[in-house]
This record gives sequence, structure tokens and C-alpha cells, in this order.
Amino acid sequence: MSKQIKYQPLPSENIPRYADIATFMRLPHVDIANADQVDIGLIGVPWDSGTTNRPGARHGPRQVRDMSALMRRYHPVLDISPYELVNCVDLGDSPVNPINLNDALAGIERFYGQVIDKQITPLSCGGDHLTSLPILRALAKRHGPLGMVQFDAHTDTWDSYFGGNKFTHGTPFKRAIEEGVLDPKRYVQIGIRGGLYDKNDFQWQQQQGVTMFSIDDCFSQGLDQILEQANQIIGNDASYVTFDIDCLDPVFAPGTGTPEIGGFNSYDVQKMIRLLRGRNIVGADMVEVSPPFDSSGGTALIGATVLFELLCIMAENLS
Repeated sequence: MSKQIKYQPLPSENIPRYADIATFMRLPHVDIANADQVDIGLIGVPWDSGTTNRPGARHGPRQVRDMSALMRRYHPVLDISPYELVNCVDLGDSPVNPINLNDALAGIERFYGQVIDKQITPLSCGGDHLTSLPILRALAKRHGPLGMVQFDAHTDTWDSYFGGNKFTHGTPFKRAIEEGVLDPKRYVQIGIRGGLYDKNDFQWQQQQGVTMFSIDDCFSQGLDQILEQANQIIGNDASYVTFDIDCLDPVFAPGTGTPEIGGFNSYDVQKMIRLLRGRNIVGADMVEVSPPFDSSGGTALIGATVLFELLCIMAENLS
């Protein structure tokens, strides 16, 4: 029996893209308490209290929602129209506390617990990269330790900053491995580059079994080969995709807190996400869009497009 489809984006052929209330992909906004028959929930996490240098990612979800009005319904390369396959809605924003980091982490985890209890697959827009940690915690309660593909310029597996602070946007995945919510042997990092604090910065994650592909690996081996290896590593068990917008070169995505030159172009990232097609992705996020550093909105447009690419492969997996 085919799935009953309840929700559709506003039709841009009849309602101008700049009209009505901004939601992700112009989908209906549904409160989590009333989210029945929802398969994929798009969620904003407007929070950047884990940022160690340039803030602003807390404003990312709002601008990405605005730019996502440019997304259309059908993906011609993948031959997927996600809204015909599953029910997708904008679940609004997770509660956050901008002045109490620990309270925010707990509140985000509780909210995602509600999402997962309703058997909704979360597709999230941050926020800085610490946002991923409470989401992973909530998902692991349902699925156990997760595999993960991380598109990023930075590993985010450092230990601490500023006098031993363990929770920043540079530490979430070390915490996730320590807490047992992330399986390091099914964890792949793609696009790592830039200077380090110490020549031994990668040592801890290597000891845990994390697989890292630097940007040099990606360009020397080719993206098809890198993603083929990534798919083999995460396998068919429950996995997460986290996409830091700084994996792109700042020529393409200047609106982020920690830009690194020598990164991917915008087509590279579309191709890589498409090559994850068929994986068992139980959640995903796109983080670190910082509108104050990109008044044109171009970085948010890439972020919105990344979310659409992820939405397509996740919808196909659930259908």
C-alpha cells in the first residue's frame, strides 16, 4: 500500500518565493506535539555557544530557511521528488539557552528525544558544530552507537579549550566517542585540512580507529573512490551525516566562523552527498553557516542546497 502524503511545499508557480512565512523548503510548519504521520522533520538549532572565535551561527537557521525558498521539488540527477515519497515538515527550532551551555545541551537532547519517539528522522540546521552532540546522544538511545560521515575542514575531536572546557564546537566528536554514542570504527572524516595546534593532534582519533581523508587525499584519489571507501566503512547499519559548511573553500562559502582555504567547491559537495545514496541514514545535519560573515546569502544558499541533497537520499531510504 502506498504511503499517504499529507504535506507539500508551497507551490512557487502560484505563490512567490518571497511570500508567506519562511520555513525550510517552504514546507508546512508543524509543532512536534502535533507531528503525526511525519517521516522527516527539518529542524533549526539556532545556537552557537560552543563557538571559540567568530560567533554568528545562531543566525544560520533563519537565513537558511529564507534561502531554501529557492529549492524546487524534483532532483533531476537522482530522479527523486522527496515530497512524493515521504511526509516532510518543518518542526521549527529546538529550544536553546544562549547563556547556559549545559542547559542548552540537555534541552536539545530532550527535544530530539521527542522527535525520535515519534519515529521522525531529523534533518537539522545549526548552529555551531557542538549542536551535533546532543542530537547524536538522542539518536543513540534508539539505534545504539552510530556510524558517521563528517564533511569538514576540521576533525572536531580535540579535547578541551580555555582552561579545560570540554564542550566546544571543536570537541563534540571526542565526547561522542567517549560517551559511546559514536562508533569510531564506523566514523569517516572527509576534507580535513589547515594548520594544527600540535603534530600529534590526530593521534587520539587514530588510536580509536577513526578514518580520516584529508583534502589532499580527496583530490589525489578522487571523490568517487573516497566515498566508495566511506560507504564500505559505515556499512548498512544506522549512520549519521554531519556537514560543516567550512568543508567548502571560503571562496564559495565565506559565511562561516572558521574558514580554511583549499577546500571543496559547491559541486564537489553535491556529488559527495549523492554518492551516499542507499546508506541507512537515521539523521543528518548541516552546521556553521554564519550570516554575519556573508551578507549576500550565498553561503546559506549552499547550506539549503546541501539540506535538499540530504533530504532526497534520506527520503528514498525511508520510502
